Amino acid sequence: MTKQDKDGLYIALISIHGLIRANNLELGRDPDTGGQTRYVRDLAQALGENQAVERVDLITQLVVDDEVSKDYAVALEPLNAHSQIVRIDIGTEKYTCKEKLWEYLDIFADNLLAFFQNQQRFPDILHSHYADAGLVASRLSHLTGIPLVHTGHSLGRDKKMRLLAAGMKKDEIESRYNIAHRIDAEEEVLATAELVVTSTGNEIEDQYESYDFYQPEKMVVIPPGADLEQFHPPEPGKKSRFLKNVRPFLRKVKKPMILALSRPDERKNIKTLLHAYGKSTRLRKLANLVIVAGNRDDIRDMDEGSQQVIQELLLLIDLYDLYGKVALPKHHSADDVPSIYRMCSASGGVFVNPALTEPFGLTLLEAAATGCPLLATENGGPVDIVQNCQNGLLFDPLNEEQLTDQLIRVLGDRSFWRSLQRNGLEGVRKHYSWQAHVKKYLHQIDPLIGKRQILDQREPYQKKVRSTHKAAFSDLDQNLIGSSDGRKELIELLRNNRKKLLFGIVTGRSRDSALTIMAQKKIPKPDILITGLGTSVYYGRNLIPDLTWQHHLDYLWTPSTLKRLLTDIPGLRLQARDQQGKFKVSYFYDEEKAPSVDELNVYLRQHDQSVNMTLSFGQYLDILPVRASKGLALRYIAHRLEIQLEDILVAGGSGADEDMMRGKTCAVVVGNRHHEELSDIDELKGVYFAQKSYAHGIIEGIEHYDFLAEQPEQQKEPADE
Repeated sequence: MTKQDKDGLYIALISIHGLIRANNLELGRDPDTGGQTRYVRDLAQALGENQAVERVDLITQLVVDDEVSKDYAVALEPLNAHSQIVRIDIGTEKYTCKEKLWEYLDIFADNLLAFFQNQQRFPDILHSHYADAGLVASRLSHLTGIPLVHTGHSLGRDKKMRLLAAGMKKDEIESRYNIAHRIDAEEEVLATAELVVTSTGNEIEDQYESYDFYQPEKMVVIPPGADLEQFHPPEPGKKSRFLKNVRPFLRKVKKPMILALSRPDERKNIKTLLHAYGKSTRLRKLANLVIVAGNRDDIRDMDEGSQQVIQELLLLIDLYDLYGKVALPKHHSADDVPSIYRMCSASGGVFVNPALTEPFGLTLLEAAATGCPLLATENGGPVDIVQNCQNGLLFDPLNEEQLTDQLIRVLGDRSFWRSLQRNGLEGVRKHYSWQAHVKKYLHQIDPLIGKRQILDQREPYQKKVRSTHKAAFSDLDQNLIGSSDGRKELIELLRNNRKKLLFGIVTGRSRDSALTIMAQKKIPKPDILITGLGTSVYYGRNLIPDLTWQHHLDYLWTPSTLKRLLTDIPGLRLQARDQQGKFKVSYFYDEEKAPSVDELNVYLRQHDQSVNMTLSFGQYLDILPVRASKGLALRYIAHRLEIQLEDILVAGGSGADEDMMRGKTCAVVVGNRHHEELSDIDELKGVYFAQKSYAHGIIEGIEHYDFLAEQPEQQKEPADE
């Protein structure tokens, strides 16, 4: 990419799942490679063409898998002069569906942070797309202070409600879509985001409203644009090249076409359209039905969800004896899509989007731009599009009779059809273009730029600690206090390796409390002391405080409001004054009387409190600023001391230690761990579960990772001749 102006904006768009590349998008290849992949690619390109923008990184996962194109294994791919695709290692090379990506997001976040730290500057804006990217971006925003903008595309709560309405059981929804994890991630994103970009007002009013952190004042409607050069009406006398794909299916190919174009996904609700068509003799006389639903060579090789959809469509075609009237072609490319719409338009047909819910509906804009009238679901974005363009009708996606009547109305009245076509062509040009989108987008993010300090220290901390390439961090109470023999052995091991290893202690205690217990147990002062569950950082034997970190934590922190809200909650009792901190409110927690931690989180979210809540040993509840945790403090220190996360060993045993052990660190769970609190990381790759307890468990972990082995010197490259 060429460099434009040093003061130009640097925007990082994060969209993790699916397959994204600059050209020939594999739309419909699978449930994850749909409209969102085109949206983010087109947005990155459009932003890169604006003179106010210096650089756009569209960040997604790196995929090295023989099952997909080698294009997705290329780390950097240009889009235009000022935008590029950046692919980041996510911890698995295998292409993985979004429902199974959650366990890899911590590694993705650590790798993305390292990527940013290696650039000349941090981005001015993080813009996440969908819940998985939102979770990653939230954590990076907490750590760096970079403002977060988010676009949901679709929402977990709304999806769950629609699937229940369609007859799916709760257990099936959870097992297939991991919906609870997704909703929790969406709540965290909404608590963090400075701005939420939606495509329609319906998204704000009907979908986000169900969330605890619903803040409509932070939400703005910026509809995406359509590529009007690619999507245009059919030229007189020129036939669509896609006709050859549907001719083998149809007896009377010149009849008007009812077109459905989507992924083979149950939520797209194509079966309702097929039922409506199959049951109506009038409709079958008026038009053919063309369903373009992804790509397939062998149905048996498709993923389970797509396979079920295609099989059900074929069974319905057989049930209603629709041979010669329904086309279900096996293949299409992204380049075919404009000609598919033009084929429908030239036939005098209509485009139908019968999805249970449609967050926006980019396909509706594309259809309108090519001259196709619309019938679309009344749930979501189509409401705004049809209202703006006056080019179609809305229907209840579960009401076959209503859909049938409206199809007959449009197809049976050519004057009405022509007026809808004309309105669509005019409306899409007036209301939906990428240039207009970018102009409004930049206007909305402008107040966020420079609003808060970004923790982008390029120089290491002016440290009173030694310069090394490795460090080991341990919890205090759970690890270092329990066994005197193990403690002595560990201290001796650390002293013998002092020249090549920094040692840090991470504790929930205050500084004075930690120093007192360390003196009693004859634990020497560490090189780095993190106290208050990550709310305070001290360097060297003189315990020099990191004031920058303290300033960073003050964001959205209102402890007096917090205490007031929790005053009358049963089962909560404030701990002694010496257990409180400037950035920590601590309670004794009675699990028999108190609401669950999840319920407390919901309660605080509903009162606009964005916090980080930790329950330790089932009885100590600590509430911190949203930017504070042991893991966030550890990553901040690693950056300031220029130590790679994979060169840091962390040892813990309680729930408060969990986020230290996720991601790229060498994690050790000591044998005396609190099993229930750390159950979420039992299956996590890269975490070592020691058999021995306390300090002996740490030593076991050091030996497991061969952590003190000398690193081989890098070979010097030969000098130029």
